[in-house]
Amino acid sequence: MHVFIRTVNGVSQLMGLVAASMIVISVLITCQMIFIRYFLNGSTIWHTEAVVYMMVSATLLGLPYVQKLKGHVSVELVPIMLPPPARKGLMMVSYLAAITILSVMTFYSAEIVYLSYIRGWTSETVWGPPLWIPYLTMPVGFGLFALQLLADLLDVLLTPAEKIVIEVGAH
Repeated sequence: MHVFIRTVNGVSQLMGLVAASMIVISVLITCQMIFIRYFLNGSTIWHTEAVVYMMVSATLLGLPYVQKLKGHVSVELVPIMLPPPARKGLMMVSYLAAITILSVMTFYSAEIVYLSYIRGWTSETVWGPPLWIPYLTMPVGFGLFALQLLADLLDVLLTPAEKIVIEVGAH
């Protein structure tokens, strides 16, 4: 179990680096686009669309990393008021619900990737990239987010109820 948890945490860390890199690359592309448009008085074909795809992809691929850091919005009032065994139960139910929802999202987004690939869908712009490439970040991001939640759930299961700590104001 601990090997699985460490492996998933490592993959989430890697996805955080990938997401951060995509944001940096998007900023560089935006700077190039501004330079071409305003200083060279030229037109840009792919820049805006690439930046949009990369920012959305960075958001999706960054989901497991943010979960690893416990950085998502949370409400601590109820868990703090509960006794440790009930707090642990609430965390388990919450993780299971989120994993279930993310599994459904992963399935249907994978179906969109498959359909866009076999039907050859492309963007309706001049650049026209194949849409399965940016769409692929949906099932990957949601799936890895679900895996990180599963690792967190296993961590909660392995931790005695009295040792589970809710970090107030850390998010």
